Amino acid sequence: MLEYLKIGGILSTHGLKGEVKVYPTTEDVRRYDDLDRVFVEMPGGRTELHVERVRYFRNLVIVKFRSLDRIEDVECYLKHDLYVSREDAIELKENEYFIGDVIGLKTVTDDGRVLGTLEDVMETGANNVYVIASAEDPKKEILLPAIPDVILEINPQEGYMKVHMLPGLED
Repeated sequence: MLEYLKIGGILSTHGLKGEVKVYPTTEDVRRYDDLDRVFVEMPGGRTELHVERVRYFRNLVIVKFRSLDRIEDVECYLKHDLYVSREDAIELKENEYFIGDVIGLKTVTDDGRVLGTLEDVMETGANNVYVIASAEDPKKEILLPAIPDVILEINPQEGYMKVHMLPGLED
């Protein structure tokens, strides 16, 4: 399981006083209100930054970091991703998982057949769709709706997801 979870990406500066525009990649954008610290993934490693204030503009979050008061102070962070440590992550409900924790899970059917590896999660309006890279043909993708009739068990600790293949899902 991942130690750090991605919550957004820094797109650009905002004004001259050290604010940045962040594109949030978290389900609840208001979770930025409760942040005290974030980590920026840099080429040399992660840098810890402390959040001074946030505000919202359209689909973006404007973030001001403590002690970074000039545009020059934040330019080095542009086009880098923001993360929180797992201890600062939002609490999940039962049977909810962070996308980063399920990517890479071996996917097996309820009859014991290895289907492939969970490669991506597509977030749709109705329900998520899991993209499985087929074990038989890595160029083939199998799309599985994240519904209880199909997804029987997700076990990130053991590294697998068990599914029931409804008719037509592999066609």
